Amino acid sequence: MTNSQNHQKELAADRFSLKVTARLSEGANALPRDTTERLRAARVRAIASRKPMQVNNPTFVAGSGVAGAVLSGGRRSAWWGRLAATLPLLALLMGLIIIDAIQGDERAKDLAEIDAAILTDDLPPTAYADPGFAHFLKLNISRTP
Repeated sequence: MTNSQNHQKELAADRFSLKVTARLSEGANALPRDTTERLRAARVRAIASRKPMQVNNPTFVAGSGVAGAVLSGGRRSAWWGRLAATLPLLALLMGLIIIDAIQGDERAKDLAEIDAAILTDDLPPTAYADPGFAHFLKLNISRTP
């Protein structure tokens, strides 16, 4: 049933109970004193023995399949809920570590290629540190078609 149908049924039950209590209250003044005392004692016993109102604990389903079942709430699954919440964080952290390692390897390969090019070139490595050589390279790059 939908919530609106349940709500309408609850409202109808409340209206009925108000009508019944109003009718009972009308006749209560005409009852003898010992009968009203017995009714009062019965009312006190009924209130004392009534069941506590049941609270609905809404469940939060954040996913489907295993993740949704794990996050369904309850005392027993609190540990599983925490674990399911930390798993994506751990996966993200591992992904970042792997990406950093791959980029570090690529940087090392690039530096090794540059070092190999410098060492196998005809020019001595000290020529690359000379500021005049850097100017010479810039002029040659701009002259080449």
